[in-house]
Amino acid sequence: MRLEARHQSSGLNTRFNGGQLPFADYVARSREMIALARSGTAAANPEEIVAGNAPFALKPAAGYPPGQEHTYQRGVLLTHGLTDSPYFMRYLAEFFRENGFRVMAVLLPGHGTQPGDLLDVTWQEWAKTVAYGTDRVAEEADEVYLAGFSAGGTLSVFQSLHDDRVRGLFLFSPAFRITPRAALAGLHKLYSWMMPPAKWVGIGPDKSLYKYESLPKNAAAQMYALTKKLRSLLREREVSIPVFAAASQDDTTVNTPATLEFMAHARHSSSRLVLYTTDTGKLPPGIPEEKVELVNSVIPDQKILSSAHTAIVLPPDDAHYGAAGDYSNSIHYYPGDMEKYDACNNNHKEVLLGEITGANLKSGTLRRLMYNPNFAALKISMKRFMDNLP
Repeated sequence: MRLEARHQSSGLNTRFNGGQLPFADYVARSREMIALARSGTAAANPEEIVAGNAPFALKPAAGYPPGQEHTYQRGVLLTHGLTDSPYFMRYLAEFFRENGFRVMAVLLPGHGTQPGDLLDVTWQEWAKTVAYGTDRVAEEADEVYLAGFSAGGTLSVFQSLHDDRVRGLFLFSPAFRITPRAALAGLHKLYSWMMPPAKWVGIGPDKSLYKYESLPKNAAAQMYALTKKLRSLLREREVSIPVFAAASQDDTTVNTPATLEFMAHARHSSSRLVLYTTDTGKLPPGIPEEKVELVNSVIPDQKILSSAHTAIVLPPDDAHYGAAGDYSNSIHYYPGDMEKYDACNNNHKEVLLGEITGANLKSGTLRRLMYNPNFAALKISMKRFMDNLP
């Protein structure tokens, strides 16, 4: 597979670049970095690309009481997933804003610019970013909450285990365990110096505006190291704060049983789990029935076979990833089956939607689901959880 300029490091985005800057200055610096890194791409909408990939902040909606010790009563830090960007957190951000939260969303090092920036990044730099964001939220809000998608969920839990200021967690497709093969990803360094493509798990066209389709082995190895470290900490420390989690039973990116195990040990009486499943008659083990909401992820009239790792935090009407969006996640066919890849990207009427499980792939041409058809109901569940927070 031929490597291109985007598969090299930009030299701008391997380490956390915020220092102790005020959050507004960190956002401005990040936007400048993204604009510079992407200046060589022939994009028709460069401002839109910068805005979607950049960190951001929102003030709470009017009508909520101020904090007693700080400007705001509640604040939340949002952290995106591996190969993603803050774009994936924007709808959650608006929901938190509407419910009185001061919102801040960070950009993890290696993301938002070009895939090559993940070649040398470490999970410790991601953790520094979340620690920085937590500090900035704590400066402005009496109550600090963390919300994360996939790797962002992992980092949020990691931060909470070191930080008594964190009052609660919101986790979406959290990555508590990934494939053990990722532990071997670092071995490429023995030979990739003479075979550069060997540094990559997969090399894709990177057609998405706000998500990489190419994945370096280093990024997978860093995620494995992070999840291993977190599991070690969880054996020593109990999560006593309220946790809201949403996950897909059919997730092929992270290990959903690990999420269920985590929630079984989330002892706070307010903790809740929303589980998207093809079998709503089967409760997950170890979690009290009153703490679980099972959602049927099969929607035949929309050709949806199941939910997916990628199908939790975005609504159907998203212009890029939604039901009528201009992006189709069909990278699982690239480059091995270009006929099905083209069918996915050309909105073929027979295309199915769901997670890329073996059973779903056998059902026909499958586009990986990127949006949550039950997003409105998810917000209702989150609001119910919020209303019961101590």
